[in-house]
Amino acid sequence: MLVFCEGANSEPDYVTGLKRLPHVLRNTALNIEIHPEHGTPMTLVRMAAERRKDPEVDECWCLFDVEWPKHHPNLSEAVDLAKRAGVRLAISNPCFELWLILHHRDHTQFVDTGSAESESRRLDGRKGKTIDAARYVPLRQAAARRAELLERRHTKDGTRFPDDNPSSGMHLFLNAIEGGGAFSGR
Repeated sequence: MLVFCEGANSEPDYVTGLKRLPHVLRNTALNIEIHPEHGTPMTLVRMAAERRKDPEVDECWCLFDVEWPKHHPNLSEAVDLAKRAGVRLAISNPCFELWLILHHRDHTQFVDTGSAESESRRLDGRKGKTIDAARYVPLRQAAARRAELLERRHTKDGTRFPDDNPSSGMHLFLNAIEGGGAFSGR
Protein backbone atom coordinates (compact mmCIF):
# COMPACT_ATOMS: atom_id res chain seq x y z
CA MET A 1 0.00 0.00 0.00
CA LEU A 2 1.30 3.42 -0.93
CA VAL A 3 0.36 6.47 1.13
CA PHE A 4 0.77 9.94 -0.35
CA CYS A 5 0.94 12.85 2.12
CA GLU A 6 0.96 16.58 1.57
CA GLY A 7 2.53 17.28 4.95
CA ALA A 8 6.14 16.49 5.70
CA ASN A 9 5.70 16.00 9.44
CA SER A 10 2.50 15.13 11.26
CA GLU A 11 0.90 12.79 8.71
CA PRO A 12 4.09 10.82 7.97
CA ASP A 13 4.89 10.70 11.71
CA TYR A 14 1.45 9.25 12.37
CA VAL A 15 1.59 6.71 9.53
CA THR A 16 5.07 5.63 10.64
CA GLY A 17 3.65 5.03 14.12
CA LEU A 18 0.93 2.84 12.62
CA LYS A 19 3.54 0.92 10.60
CA ARG A 20 5.19 -0.12 13.88
CA LEU A 21 2.08 -1.91 15.17
CA PRO A 22 2.82 -5.66 15.16
CA HIS A 23 -0.35 -6.64 13.24
CA VAL A 24 0.32 -3.94 10.64
CA LEU A 25 3.95 -5.05 10.29
CA ARG A 26 2.78 -8.65 9.75
CA ASN A 27 -0.03 -7.93 7.30
CA THR A 28 0.56 -4.70 5.39
CA ALA A 29 3.46 -3.35 3.36
CA LEU A 30 2.99 0.36 3.95
CA ASN A 31 5.14 2.91 2.12
CA ILE A 32 4.89 6.69 2.48
CA GLU A 33 5.52 9.15 -0.34
CA ILE A 34 5.69 12.85 0.40
CA HIS A 35 5.51 15.43 -2.34
CA PRO A 36 8.83 17.34 -2.25
CA GLU A 37 7.14 20.75 -2.40
CA HIS A 38 4.22 19.93 -0.07
CA GLY A 39 1.91 19.28 -2.99
CA THR A 40 -1.71 20.18 -3.36
CA PRO A 41 -4.38 17.46 -3.20
CA MET A 42 -4.58 17.38 -7.01
CA THR A 43 -0.81 16.86 -7.27
CA LEU A 44 -0.96 14.00 -4.75
CA VAL A 45 -3.90 12.33 -6.49
CA ARG A 46 -2.15 12.59 -9.87
CA MET A 47 0.97 10.99 -8.39
CA ALA A 48 -1.11 8.23 -6.78
CA ALA A 49 -3.14 7.64 -9.96
CA GLU A 50 0.08 7.18 -11.92
CA ARG A 51 1.53 4.77 -9.34
CA ARG A 52 -1.80 2.90 -9.17
CA LYS A 53 -1.17 1.74 -12.74
CA ASP A 54 1.78 -0.35 -11.50
CA PRO A 55 0.61 -3.98 -11.13
CA GLU A 56 2.83 -4.31 -8.05
CA VAL A 57 0.80 -1.63 -6.24
CA ASP A 58 -2.38 -3.02 -4.72
CA GLU A 59 -3.72 0.15 -3.09
CA CYS A 60 -2.97 3.88 -3.02
CA TRP A 61 -4.17 6.36 -0.43
CA CYS A 62 -3.88 10.14 -0.36
CA LEU A 63 -4.00 11.93 2.98
CA PHE A 64 -4.71 15.62 2.64
CA ASP A 65 -6.49 18.62 4.13
CA VAL A 66 -9.23 20.93 2.92
CA GLU A 67 -7.89 24.04 4.72
CA TRP A 68 -10.07 26.87 6.06
CA PRO A 69 -10.73 29.65 5.42
CA LYS A 70 -9.05 29.28 2.03
CA HIS A 71 -9.42 25.80 0.53
CA HIS A 72 -6.78 24.05 -1.48
CA PRO A 73 -7.39 24.60 -5.20
CA ASN A 74 -9.22 21.97 -7.28
CA LEU A 75 -10.47 19.88 -4.35
CA SER A 76 -13.56 18.53 -6.11
CA GLU A 77 -11.52 17.72 -9.21
CA ALA A 78 -8.97 15.85 -7.08
CA VAL A 79 -11.76 13.80 -5.47
CA ASP A 80 -13.26 13.02 -8.89
CA LEU A 81 -9.90 11.95 -10.31
CA ALA A 82 -9.27 9.73 -7.27
CA LYS A 83 -12.60 7.96 -7.81
CA ARG A 84 -11.86 7.37 -11.50
CA ALA A 85 -8.32 6.15 -10.80
CA GLY A 86 -9.14 3.88 -7.85
CA VAL A 87 -7.20 6.01 -5.37
CA ARG A 88 -8.56 6.01 -1.81
CA LEU A 89 -8.78 9.26 0.15
CA ALA A 90 -8.55 10.21 3.82
CA ILE A 91 -9.43 13.89 3.84
CA SER A 92 -9.32 15.95 7.02
CA ASN A 93 -11.42 19.08 7.18
CA PRO A 94 -10.04 21.57 7.91
CA CYS A 95 -6.71 19.84 8.58
CA PHE A 96 -4.96 16.74 9.92
CA GLU A 97 -4.77 18.37 13.33
CA LEU A 98 -8.53 17.84 13.68
CA TRP A 99 -7.81 14.10 13.48
CA LEU A 100 -5.25 14.55 16.25
CA ILE A 101 -7.79 16.45 18.38
CA LEU A 102 -10.24 13.55 17.99
CA HIS A 103 -7.73 11.30 19.75
CA HIS A 104 -8.28 13.39 22.89
CA ARG A 105 -11.89 14.52 22.74
CA ASP A 106 -14.99 15.14 20.66
CA HIS A 107 -14.97 18.14 18.37
CA THR A 108 -18.24 18.94 16.63
CA GLN A 109 -17.99 22.69 15.96
CA PHE A 110 -16.79 24.27 12.72
CA VAL A 111 -13.10 25.15 13.05
CA ASP A 112 -10.55 26.95 10.89
CA THR A 113 -7.10 25.56 10.24
CA GLY A 114 -5.23 27.89 12.59
CA SER A 115 -7.56 27.17 15.50
CA ALA A 116 -7.37 23.40 14.94
CA GLU A 117 -3.58 23.54 14.84
CA SER A 118 -3.45 25.59 18.05
CA GLU A 119 -5.90 23.31 19.86
CA SER A 120 -4.02 20.20 18.77
CA ARG A 121 -0.73 21.60 20.08
CA ARG A 122 -2.42 22.64 23.33
CA LEU A 123 -3.78 19.12 23.87
CA ASP A 124 -0.45 17.33 23.41
CA GLY A 125 2.00 20.08 24.42
CA ARG A 126 4.07 19.99 21.23
CA LYS A 127 5.63 23.13 19.81
CA GLY A 128 5.71 22.43 16.08
CA LYS A 129 4.27 20.13 13.41
CA THR A 130 6.20 16.98 14.37
CA ILE A 131 4.18 14.59 16.51
CA ASP A 132 5.05 11.71 18.81
CA ALA A 133 2.98 8.95 17.20
CA ALA A 134 3.43 6.73 20.27
CA ARG A 135 1.13 9.14 22.14
CA TYR A 136 -1.56 8.93 19.46
CA VAL A 137 -1.59 5.34 18.22
CA PRO A 138 -3.04 3.89 21.46
CA LEU A 139 -5.91 6.40 21.21
CA ARG A 140 -6.73 5.73 17.53
CA GLN A 141 -9.85 3.67 18.22
CA ALA A 142 -11.51 6.54 20.11
CA ALA A 143 -10.52 8.96 17.34
CA ALA A 144 -11.93 6.62 14.70
CA ARG A 145 -15.25 6.36 16.54
CA ARG A 146 -15.44 10.14 16.87
CA ALA A 147 -14.62 10.64 13.17
CA GLU A 148 -17.24 8.09 12.18
CA LEU A 149 -19.84 9.90 14.31
CA LEU A 150 -18.96 13.17 12.55
CA GLU A 151 -19.37 11.43 9.19
CA ARG A 152 -22.78 10.07 10.20
CA ARG A 153 -23.86 13.51 11.40
CA HIS A 154 -22.87 15.11 8.09
CA THR A 155 -24.68 12.37 6.15
CA LYS A 156 -27.82 12.83 8.25
CA ASP A 157 -27.67 16.62 7.83
CA GLY A 158 -26.97 16.35 4.09
CA THR A 159 -23.68 18.21 4.47
CA ARG A 160 -21.33 17.34 1.61
CA PHE A 161 -17.64 17.76 0.93
CA PRO A 162 -15.99 20.28 1.18
CA ASP A 163 -18.54 21.80 3.57
CA ASP A 164 -18.28 18.88 6.02
CA ASN A 165 -16.20 20.79 8.59
CA PRO A 166 -15.24 19.24 10.98
CA SER A 167 -14.51 15.81 9.54
CA SER A 168 -11.72 13.34 8.96
CA GLY A 169 -11.61 10.27 6.75
CA MET A 170 -8.66 8.86 8.67
CA HIS A 171 -10.91 6.21 10.23
CA LEU A 172 -11.33 4.75 6.73
CA PHE A 173 -7.55 4.61 6.33
CA LEU A 174 -7.22 2.86 9.71
CA ASN A 175 -9.76 0.25 8.70
CA ALA A 176 -7.89 -0.35 5.45
CA ILE A 177 -4.52 -0.93 7.06
CA GLU A 178 -5.81 -2.78 10.09
CA GLY A 179 -8.28 -4.96 8.20
CA GLY A 180 -11.21 -3.47 10.09
CA GLY A 181 -9.18 -3.80 13.27
CA ALA A 182 -9.33 -0.14 14.19
CA PHE A 183 -12.37 -0.96 16.30
CA SER A 184 -11.38 -4.43 17.50
CA GLY A 185 -9.36 -3.38 20.52
CA ARG A 186 -5.96 -4.42 19.19
